[in-house]
Amino acid sequence: MPKILVIDDERDILTLLDRYLTKHGFDVSTASNASAGLEHLKKNRCELVISDFRLPDLTGLELLKEIKAFDLNTAVIIITGYSDIRMAVEVIKYGAADYLTKPLYPEELLHLVNETLSSESNTTNAQSKAPRKPEKSKTSSKKSARKQTENTTFVKGQSPASVDLNEYLEMVAPTPMSVVIMGETGTGKEFTARRIHELSDRRSGPFVAIDCGALPKDIAGSEFFGHEQGAFTGAVKSKDGKFKLADGGTLFLDEVGNLSYDIQLKLLRVLQERKFNRVGGNVDIEVDIRILAATNDDLKGAVKNGTFREDLFYRLNEFSLEMAPLRMRQEDLEEFTERFIDSSNELLNRNIEGLSEEVYEKFAAYSWPGNLRELRNVIKRAVLLSSGPLIELSALPEEIAYGESIPEIAGPEPVGDSLKVAAEVAEREKIIKILSRTGNNKSKAARLLNIDRKTLYNKLKNYGI
Repeated sequence: MPKILVIDDERDILTLLDRYLTKHGFDVSTASNASAGLEHLKKNRCELVISDFRLPDLTGLELLKEIKAFDLNTAVIIITGYSDIRMAVEVIKYGAADYLTKPLYPEELLHLVNETLSSESNTTNAQSKAPRKPEKSKTSSKKSARKQTENTTFVKGQSPASVDLNEYLEMVAPTPMSVVIMGETGTGKEFTARRIHELSDRRSGPFVAIDCGALPKDIAGSEFFGHEQGAFTGAVKSKDGKFKLADGGTLFLDEVGNLSYDIQLKLLRVLQERKFNRVGGNVDIEVDIRILAATNDDLKGAVKNGTFREDLFYRLNEFSLEMAPLRMRQEDLEEFTERFIDSSNELLNRNIEGLSEEVYEKFAAYSWPGNLRELRNVIKRAVLLSSGPLIELSALPEEIAYGESIPEIAGPEPVGDSLKVAAEVAEREKIIKILSRTGNNKSKAARLLNIDRKTLYNKLKNYGI
């Protein structure tokens, strides 16, 4: 019976989830704050933690890091208000299995719990510790296969950004070059990495992904390189790391910018010599792998400030691909929406035909801060909640149905015929274009414009943007 820990400071929520999940075959424990939850986890291993993002003593992100520090295999689902969607995206970056938005719907909760516990990634990581499935989850193996298909299907898209991406992808995939895939969280960097593997001559070998953002520093060496029996407390037998598991194939380093400096140094040696030692061992192990890396951080900036090794950066960055955010791929929205509706119908045994006209307009106007991951989750939730043939506004989170949209940038243009005015007009248009590309993120816009933020703010004020 899978063990689940629910952490929330609202007593009613704890009681509701305890009763509902227990009724559906789970062994449920509860805690009213992060400290109590962590204390429980140290004494009792749980396959899954469901936690509110806003707790009295820690945020959901802080709690997630604490959980992963002593048990990397514990899955975590974060409950959040939709206004916290950007923070939900952040916890995914650091290793959360998924997030669930309020208000909570029992069917949606149960589906996500079953999906998380039966997902291939959790069973692979847990190996012999894999939890038994609850009695009502007899189709879990089918769900796992469907989830694998959903999570690895690459959609080319038809927007200019997608067309450019695919041209570069198909060009670099057959080569042995290391590739850095850059882009915001949720833009599909792992999908792209898998596509590169599928188009390469290593396609018959393994594709192994490791989330560097979720790796606690003290176990990162073991996860990467494996360890010998007795190398440290708890190392009761020898274990192969990700590098050995990827031998003959492709190793994908997600959120590579989060690696500690000492792991960066060891990684550099492997890239240079194609061999490594297990933790606690002194025998060189040779591997034949291709490295793909992904990041939503500014690695060049990290090199400048000394948090990322310059020599490693150039070893990894033999070729780079930029994943555009969904707000810049409006032409792709319909294709992705149809794909996610189809996969959600199969996963949830529904028969939704599409979006209502109102919903499509809302989708087109929304800024999608969580990108494709957010779109997928919103559609999956809407398919679950819809009773008619089309997804209606009532099935959407309030913030999409009635709230945030892509920011509109307006203001008076400079007036006059002089060359100075012409230059100002061109500069103003360039700033507006970059702000639109970055979703009005002024820090990113300043970096792209190669100016500091103070200069950008002054220009925004001067141009009335």
